[in-house]
Amino acid sequence: MKANLEDIARKAGVSKMTVSRVLRCGSGFSDATRDKVLRIAESLGYVPNRLAAAFGADQAGTLVGMCVPRLTSGLFGHVLDGVDRALTRLGYQLIIGANNHAPEEEEAWLRQVMAWRPAGLILSGRMHTPGTVDLLRNAAVPVVEIWDLTTSPIDMSVGFSHADCGAEMAQFLLRKGRKRAGYVGALARADIMGQARLEGFRAALARAGQPLVDAEILQDSPAFYAGYYGLETLLTRSPNLDVVYFHNDEMAIGGMAYCQSRGVRVPEDLGIAGWGGMEAASILPKRLTTTSVPTTAIGKAAAEALVSRLKGGAGQDVVVVPTRLIPGETG
Repeated sequence: MKANLEDIARKAGVSKMTVSRVLRCGSGFSDATRDKVLRIAESLGYVPNRLAAAFGADQAGTLVGMCVPRLTSGLFGHVLDGVDRALTRLGYQLIIGANNHAPEEEEAWLRQVMAWRPAGLILSGRMHTPGTVDLLRNAAVPVVEIWDLTTSPIDMSVGFSHADCGAEMAQFLLRKGRKRAGYVGALARADIMGQARLEGFRAALARAGQPLVDAEILQDSPAFYAGYYGLETLLTRSPNLDVVYFHNDEMAIGGMAYCQSRGVRVPEDLGIAGWGGMEAASILPKRLTTTSVPTTAIGKAAAEALVSRLKGGAGQDVVVVPTRLIPGETG
C-alpha cells in the first residue's frame, strides 16, 4: 500500500499541512522539520500521484474555496472580483460561500467545501472556531486569511488593521477641532472587524482626552436606511455631538440624508465620516470623509500568494495592503 501525506505526518509528528509545505518546498517550518519529513517520506517510499492529483484523488486540483462575510457587501464584491480575475488568469476556479459574520457558519461551510478537495482556501477575517483552526491545520492546503490583518496567521494573511483605520480617523477628526464624537454602527456583536474599527476610534479619542460621547450600534445590516435612523436615534439621545463616525460609507450617506432632511448642515453643524471608500462617496455634492480600502488589490494579492504557495514558492506569510484616509469635505 502506497504511503500518503497522512502516513508521513503521523510518523513525523507534524500536521499534514506541514508535510505538504515541505514536499512543495514551501516555508513555515524549521530545517530540522524539513529534514525529518523528507527522510520519513523517502523511507516510506512516498511518490506523488500526479495523475490522481489532476483529478483530485491524491492532491488538490484547481478549485479554490473562498468564504466572505456577506455576498451582498459591495466591498467584498470587489475583493471577489480581484480574486476571481487573478485565479482565472493563473488557471484556477473559485468556489464562493458566505458566513454571515458567524464563525460557526464558516466552519460548516468549510467542512462541506473540503469534500471537493480544494487546492487552497481564502477566508475573511482572523476569528475562527477551534474546529475550523484544527481542520485548517490538518488540511494540507494553503490558506490565506484576508481583510483583517493578523501577524500570526494559520498560513498566510493579506490585509490591513481595522483598529488602525479607526484610530487614524479619530486622530484626523481631532486635528480638525472635533471634540464631541459619536458613532453609528450595525451588526452588533457580529461584525468583529467593524467592532475593531470602533475600538481603535474609541481608544485614540481617549488617549487625546476627548472620549467617545455616545454610540448607537444596531442589530440591522450596515446600509443606507440604518445610517439614517441610527443617526436620528443617536442625536435624539446626544444632541450636542459635533462629529459622527459611521460603520461604513453606506451608513454615512444615510446619515447625511438625515441631516439634509432636518436642516443639519454638514460639516458646519455636524461632521460626518465613513469607512470603505465606496464609489458613491466620491460623487456626492460634498465628498465624504472616509477611508479608502484597496479591495481589488487585496483580492489579487491573496490569489497570487495562494497560487505562489501552490507552485512551491516561499512567498510572504504576511502581506500588508495599506488603506488611505480621504479627507473629503464632510469631516
